[in-house]
Amino acid sequence: MPSPTPNEPATNGPPHNPGLKKLIEAKREWHHRPDAEAGEQGFLGWHERGYLPHFDAPNITQFVTFLLRDAFPVVRRREWEPLLRERDESLRKRKLEAWLDRGHGECWLRRPDVAGQVEQVLRAEDGRTYRLRAWTLMPNHVHLVVDVWQTPLSSLLRLWKGRSSREANKVLKRRGVFWEREYFDTLIEDETHLRKAVRYTENNPVKAAFVCDPKQWLWGSARFRDEYERLPSERTADTSPSAAG
Repeated sequence: MPSPTPNEPATNGPPHNPGLKKLIEAKREWHHRPDAEAGEQGFLGWHERGYLPHFDAPNITQFVTFLLRDAFPVVRRREWEPLLRERDESLRKRKLEAWLDRGHGECWLRRPDVAGQVEQVLRAEDGRTYRLRAWTLMPNHVHLVVDVWQTPLSSLLRLWKGRSSREANKVLKRRGVFWEREYFDTLIEDETHLRKAVRYTENNPVKAAFVCDPKQWLWGSARFRDEYERLPSERTADTSPSAAG
């Protein structure tokens, strides 16, 4: 899944994927196509960038995963690229998540100083531009559940990645690409789906055997939940954009 860089051949870029293009066209027809106002705001609706389907619309909740640049090493492409071609969407996601949890790459997010900078960036606009329902920083990737309000998810990702990569590179005393360009997103359909996504996000460190209790993980939202499993924002305010304004 790596994007091409000046030091990599062009063949490492996104593939020509006719099947994915047909899927996106079909979803635009029967599920959602952004109206003129949403389009002017930058919402892309259903779209693709060569590997995965993406959805972008206002006033929705998304489960998002983005990862460090070397989480899918080019030298191991033969191992991970077949995972992207798995036709069963649920099975494909499970296989990709299992790959990420193996901890390939430098795993810069293991460092408390780097993880702290990234988490600070993620939380900076929480409640003003979007609402975070859950988040967890793993060694080489980030999971979060976010209410998207009037700023496109694609723009939020550029914001998070841009600011955090600058801060992380300062800490690491390095230059260059920090995050992988591609990401995973899943539209949350209902409250049951939301609870499942939040539970998965916050329990990922337990599943990976880093801690026994998600509240013990220092770089996730679980540690902020009270005895009723509420985040601070859920104790005092509605999670709608009108409440944030």
